[in-house]
Amino acid sequence: MEIRQRHQEFIVGEERPFDSAHASTLVLLKDGTVVASWFGGSWEKASDVAIWVSRRVNGIWEAPKKAADAKNIATWNPVLFVREDESIILFYKVGETIPVWKTWYVESHDGGRTFSQPKELVEGDEQGGRGPVKNKPIRLTDGTVLAPASIEGEYWDAFVDISEDDCRTWTMSEMVPARRCSAEPRIIDRPYHPQHLYGKGLIQPTLWQDGAGDVHMLLRTTSSRIFRSDSADGGRTWSVAYDTGLPNNNSGIDLTAMPNGDLVLVYNPRENLPGHWKGPRTPLSVAVSKDNGKSFQHLADLENGVGSFCYPAVICAGPGKVMITYTWNRKTIVFAELEYED
Repeated sequence: MEIRQRHQEFIVGEERPFDSAHASTLVLLKDGTVVASWFGGSWEKASDVAIWVSRRVNGIWEAPKKAADAKNIATWNPVLFVREDESIILFYKVGETIPVWKTWYVESHDGGRTFSQPKELVEGDEQGGRGPVKNKPIRLTDGTVLAPASIEGEYWDAFVDISEDDCRTWTMSEMVPARRCSAEPRIIDRPYHPQHLYGKGLIQPTLWQDGAGDVHMLLRTTSSRIFRSDSADGGRTWSVAYDTGLPNNNSGIDLTAMPNGDLVLVYNPRENLPGHWKGPRTPLSVAVSKDNGKSFQHLADLENGVGSFCYPAVICAGPGKVMITYTWNRKTIVFAELEYED
């Protein structure tokens, strides 16, 4: 496979209205407008961190605006999704720490120019955040929406939230089964077993539905590998999570399904450092699978220098074309377009 066209640019330059930015998301509207969102403020967890949005119209990014702000409580991990009526829903987390996250959302009915007042996604939720946790929901062929979800308490666990009314109400799936060997977050001389999970667990799924109708997820883990789980009942129950062999440095990943069945994965292809539960967040790479996720072939590096390049979001923008956003050194967000051919 070869790259036919490639373009990368900063969404916000040096004169940005925040010191730090992270955890981006994007959607492509029917008129060609790209809407991107991220959290920005003095630093992750700080009480001044808000949810920002910018629109790319005719190839130019508009000045970013705040779409949501929890007033002296940190906001986290926005996720954009387009409903069937073309309105935009923007999910995000609110909480001083991750284990006590709650999920809120705002809506836009004018292409991301303005957003509604915030509402809690599942009123009274005390489980650590419902709905999408980092990556975009997917719409199944029957119209059902699946939101990739996870919680981070003593252990890390993943599930999906299921909506049969276009993101208005939600039902939790069963948790993804995981065979834990140890809750110790450090990964030191672990023996290999394809279903053994080491450390705190697995989070932040990315989803796809295959041509047969089955649903699958890839997961970030503390085990130096990307894990996978599969569902034959529309995401309600899941197989025991298993090792894909793809290296994972306990950082965010994302994947999108293409019209021809290809899967495009963006991730940091690095293991954790020896004796540690994380690894360097560079390089940031793009890989393609032509066998429903059984294997991936390297396509390109978006970044490969010294720094932190991570937390990608990727969407299909047409046959052989993807759009990607990612964190650049915790300062700003990069937008990239790639077009590839076999």
